[in-house]
Amino acid sequence: MNLDGYKEDLDRLVRVAWDMLRAMAIELEDESAEQIPEAQRKNLPDFRRSYQSWYSEALKCVAQLLLDRLQDFVSHYQPSKNRKELTHGNYTISDYLRGLRRTNIVEPSAALSVFYQQAQIVESLRRRFEGSLFDIRALVQADLFDSELEAAEEINGKGFQRGAGAIAGVVLEGHLATVLESHKVPIPKNPTISKLNDALKSGDVIDQPTWRFIQHLGDLRNLCDHKRGPDPTTEQIQELITGTRKITKTVL
Repeated sequence: MNLDGYKEDLDRLVRVAWDMLRAMAIELEDESAEQIPEAQRKNLPDFRRSYQSWYSEALKCVAQLLLDRLQDFVSHYQPSKNRKELTHGNYTISDYLRGLRRTNIVEPSAALSVFYQQAQIVESLRRRFEGSLFDIRALVQADLFDSELEAAEEINGKGFQRGAGAIAGVVLEGHLATVLESHKVPIPKNPTISKLNDALKSGDVIDQPTWRFIQHLGDLRNLCDHKRGPDPTTEQIQELITGTRKITKTVL
C-alpha cells in the first residue's frame, strides 16, 4: 500500500467515525442530535450495521500507528473479564450492541461517550501519521513485514521451525537497519541482529530494556543456525515472531 492509500484510509475512518457518532445520537434521541440537519441525516450510516467492520479496520490501524493506545481502544469495545457488574464507568460498545442496561443505573446512552473516545483515538491516528516525528517509510515497511511474519507463523505451525525463524530474523534485521538509517546512525559492516541492536543503543535510539529484548530475539534467531544442536521449539519460534512484530510496530 502506498502513502496516499494510508492517508485516504485514515481520512475515511475518521469521517465514518463522526458520522456513526451522529447516527448513534439520533438513535438514542440525545439532545445533541437536534443540531443535525435533516438533509445530513439521510446519509448517515446505521451504527449497528457499520460498527463491526469499522472497528476491525480501525483496530489494525491503531495497532500499526499508535500501539500504546491499543488497549484503550479495545477496552472501549470489549468489557473487562474482571467486571463484576455493569456500571456507567465500565459500559462498552459491545454492551450497547447487545442492548444491555441496568434500570435507573446504566442506560444505553452511556455508549455515546464511549464511542466518542474511540473516535478521538482514530482522529489522533491522522495527526500521528502526518507528524514530522513519525517515520512513514517504517510504517509502509511494517505493513510488508506483516505478510512475511504471517508466512513465518504458518510454516512454524507446520513443523518448519528453522525456516520460520530465518524469515523472522530477516524481517528483524531489515527493520533495525531501516530504523538506523532513518535516525542517521551508521549501519555496521556485515550487519547482524546483535550489531544492529548495539548500534541502535549506542545511537540513543533505544533504551536498555529494548536492547535486552532485541538481544533475546537475536538469541532465538541464532538457535536456527546451530544445526548440530536440538531444533528450536515451536514455542521459541513463535516468541521470536511475536517479538519481531512488536519491534516493527514500536521501534521507529
